[in-house]
Amino acid sequence: MKGNLKKKKRVLILCTGNSCRSQIAEGFFKKCRNDWTVESAGISPTKLNPLAVKVMAEKGIDISHQKTKSVKKFLNQSFDYIITVCDNARESCPLFPGEAQYIHWNIEDAALAEGKTEDKLKKFREARDDIEKHILNFLKEVKD
Repeated sequence: MKGNLKKKKRVLILCTGNSCRSQIAEGFFKKCRNDWTVESAGISPTKLNPLAVKVMAEKGIDISHQKTKSVKKFLNQSFDYIITVCDNARESCPLFPGEAQYIHWNIEDAALAEGKTEDKLKKFREARDDIEKHILNFLKEVKD
């Protein structure tokens, strides 16, 4: 019986504020692998950025219900993959129990974009598309 049970993969995506990049990544992962447990968190969490919600809706993914969380919530949990999506998160990433594989993608922080809304949306779309590309490449390499 034990041979038939596949352990559900667990993924934690970390960034600084858990407002944009990690939230977008969580949304894509949940769409692509709804059989996995996927969480996102921030080193210093803020609030979900409405422009992240908007650009994900353009891809047919609703992240409006997602909540920002502190990495502290997950410190005693084990994961198969810990993915940092910014240098700050990589440098501040705590160690987690278990045999997690640590992966780093340095995604530009669209939340820092300045200018008109359309200029900001352009940066959010670039970050979204970059994250999607990283996730699709990652999923091609992962063994179930």
